[in-house]
Amino acid sequence: MRITMIGTGYVGLVSGACLADFGHRVTCVDTDAGKIAALHRGEMPIYEPGLEQLVETSVKAGRLDFQTDLSGPVAEADAVFIAVGTPSRRGDGHADLSYVYAAAREIAAALKGFTVVVTKSTVPVGTGDEVERIIREVNPSADVAVASNPEFLREGAAIRDFKHPDRIVVGTSEERARKVMGEVYRPLYLNQAPILYTERRTAELIKYAANAFLATKITFINEIADLAEKVGADVQEVARGIGLDNRIGPKFLNAGPGFGGSCFPKDTRALVKTALDHDVPLRIVEAVLAVNDNRKRAMARKVAAAAGGNLRGKTVAVLGLTFKPETDDMREAPSIPLVTGLLDLGARVRAYDPAGMEPAKHDLPNIGYATDPYDCAHGADVLVIVTEWVQFRALDLARLKNEMAHPVIVDLRNIYRRDEMAALGFTYESIGRGA
Repeated sequence: MRITMIGTGYVGLVSGACLADFGHRVTCVDTDAGKIAALHRGEMPIYEPGLEQLVETSVKAGRLDFQTDLSGPVAEADAVFIAVGTPSRRGDGHADLSYVYAAAREIAAALKGFTVVVTKSTVPVGTGDEVERIIREVNPSADVAVASNPEFLREGAAIRDFKHPDRIVVGTSEERARKVMGEVYRPLYLNQAPILYTERRTAELIKYAANAFLATKITFINEIADLAEKVGADVQEVARGIGLDNRIGPKFLNAGPGFGGSCFPKDTRALVKTALDHDVPLRIVEAVLAVNDNRKRAMARKVAAAAGGNLRGKTVAVLGLTFKPETDDMREAPSIPLVTGLLDLGARVRAYDPAGMEPAKHDLPNIGYATDPYDCAHGADVLVIVTEWVQFRALDLARLKNEMAHPVIVDLRNIYRRDEMAALGFTYESIGRGA
């Protein structure tokens, strides 16, 4: 099949590369000429394990191409995916759909023959209706079906998630569109990935509901962690104890400094705004957002308490800046309010991250950046583990202790054992693991 992917951001580039790897002919289109030129040189605009090799293979095989002009690729396509950004709109938290609607107008003008236009971007309920209205307004004679196909990709594991999905959600009532989408994902039949066909608005809501539910699980276990610290329980054992119940499940029950990234904060806010527009307040989701924001700001006070209550003039080493490992994404990362809070408390901050230091410099320009974990720890009064990169899971703890001015570690991801750290002479604080 011939597929056109509008947008070469995280979702568009990963989806386009994976579809090309399936054997489809894919053209990825972006208005950013610099980004397209870089892709032609083999330079990826995002950090995602395995993506560069996947793109290189499909480009060499002639299955994947990159362009700035969508007219030709859209005219030839069986399916056109809209995978542009939908950031939070400034001031009110609604999803900014201007890029989606702009793409719809350009697509409409270029359509030839029956084409399925698919919203891959995360969009509020009813967006597909407006996309269809725009297309029919611009090109009344277009033979088109508009479908919703939300993505469920985890940064750092996106290629595996695309090729081995839990489910594929397709929202359309048009039988011809269902056949086209079935053909798009036919290579996944061998993986027994179920395709769930729904109405378009249902598919749009599934994406938001899924992210809100996962964000709720994270926030729930973080609050239980706070209680565990006070009563002398271990939140990791609590999480295991409840996660073994198959009605609950073990995933997203890792206590930490709060969720961040490009999806959960943005999508939960947009869901709340959509609900309010329809006079259906989502009190649980509203509480999730409030608790998560407060938690990220509270982490600096936790570090100060571990360092004796006063950080003024002290050096804090921060390991991990990105919101999760295996990505360079700094969007709404817990490290940002943490570091900002540390600076407000008078600390000097030095940080190290395997992939996120260049992106971090935009949000955190007033700190030092180290070359490795031990350089980061040199002379530090307290060290904070913020992101659970695999490189931080097997540090030479004896060397780390020798580098530090004071052996104080605040582990916000619970990647080390308390008894091990105590035996090595560290003052060690973690999340939700009481004495």
